Amino acid sequence: MSETIFSKIIRKEIPAKIVYEDQWSLAFADIHPQAPTHVLVIPKKPIRSLAEATEEDKELLGHLQFVVAKVAETCGLSQGGYRVVTNIGSDGGQSVPHLHYHILGGRPLDWPPG
Repeated sequence: MSETIFSKIIRKEIPAKIVYEDQWSLAFADIHPQAPTHVLVIPKKPIRSLAEATEEDKELLGHLQFVVAKVAETCGLSQGGYRVVTNIGSDGGQSVPHLHYHILGGRPLDWPPG
């Protein structure tokens, strides 16, 4: 997989407002927030998208779901609710080719999105 801005954030070459980190994942504030709370959760392992995850990634993917819930709670979103989104490919709106989950909350979110 090619180098991405997320790779540089993982290595701390680019500053980010980190809200959670462990040995497998990193969560940080989105620089172009679409809601009052907008955090990205990424694996440190370079996986292009959910569509390119493999059987070998099952445990990591489960861990990321746990991290999403933990970060949402830490950000005070558990009571009112929040949305979790991952975009896949250009038609899905993916702008960085590194798997990432958006946690959006802090206001009522309309449906359908986009």
